[in-house]
Amino acid sequence: MDPLAFAVHGGIDEAGYGPMLGPLTFGFSAFRLEDRAGTLDWARLGGAVSEHPKDDAVRLIVADSKKVFTRNPRGSRRLELTALSFLRAAGASVTDGHALLATAPPAVAPTEADLAAHPWYAALPGELPVHADRAALDDHRDRLESTLEASATGVAAAGAVVIPAGKLNASFAATGNKGASLWAFHSEILLDLFERFGPEGLHMTVDRLGGRARYGPLLSSLIPFSTVRVLHESRIESHYLVTTPGRRMKIRFIQKGDTLSLPVALGSCLAKYAREMVMDAFNEHFCAACPDVKPTAGYVTDARRWLVDLEAKAPSLLRSTESLIRTR
Repeated sequence: MDPLAFAVHGGIDEAGYGPMLGPLTFGFSAFRLEDRAGTLDWARLGGAVSEHPKDDAVRLIVADSKKVFTRNPRGSRRLELTALSFLRAAGASVTDGHALLATAPPAVAPTEADLAAHPWYAALPGELPVHADRAALDDHRDRLESTLEASATGVAAAGAVVIPAGKLNASFAATGNKGASLWAFHSEILLDLFERFGPEGLHMTVDRLGGRARYGPLLSSLIPFSTVRVLHESRIESHYLVTTPGRRMKIRFIQKGDTLSLPVALGSCLAKYAREMVMDAFNEHFCAACPDVKPTAGYVTDARRWLVDLEAKAPSLLRSTESLIRTR
């Protein structure tokens, strides 16, 4: 066996980078391959997984979350089945909304103070699944576990990171830059995965962060006493080899990573599932206080409509906005 092969293949993606309301979320996943020289792709897990939404009756759909999720019952069910099935395969007991928040690495998990500053998080579901039938979920989980076993593949990690708007605003104030804040949260997830799986050899794929093409200095600062070797840098993708005594990671930053990497695509689904769950709680909270205001997904145009409606019908709810409206 090649001692330089990489046993664990991981990916990270985010959802909600552009909205005015609601959290920024990240999803991450990592798969352990018994055959280190093997390939992790959709074909390897084809008995239980597809990238085509039309296959959702018999397979879990892992793809760009914009393809997986549509704002209707079928789309919500499809996304939830994928998220909860892979979380269980990773060993996470996610039976309610707060348990989903707890799948984040400790450095970026919401604190009790974060949640207290955003009272709508109290409306997160007390029981999951919400959109999917439990029997269907069990069937998909069983099929996934059988496929993973047959393909000598394990889900080493999966989870979601939720950054509430107030916490995000505090980061914007500290960094003065939206991209720097994105990296600050992103890097904590990356560091956690490197610490956990670097001894086995970690191969990471990450969506390009804005227009950045060079990540070597960021990686060197993130992982002290590391050697960062530039393998390739271009406008489309950048590859690096990061080593420390006892750990190694090959990492690529690439455009449209969720169409090229199954772990990134799963990260996209987990991030979207977490954001949609929080926005459902957000709307439940505010609709209870002001039923005349229609729900919002938080994106800029509709968020402005929502804020105008709320100010007209329940202005007292807008007395404090630092935990409600994003500053960038």
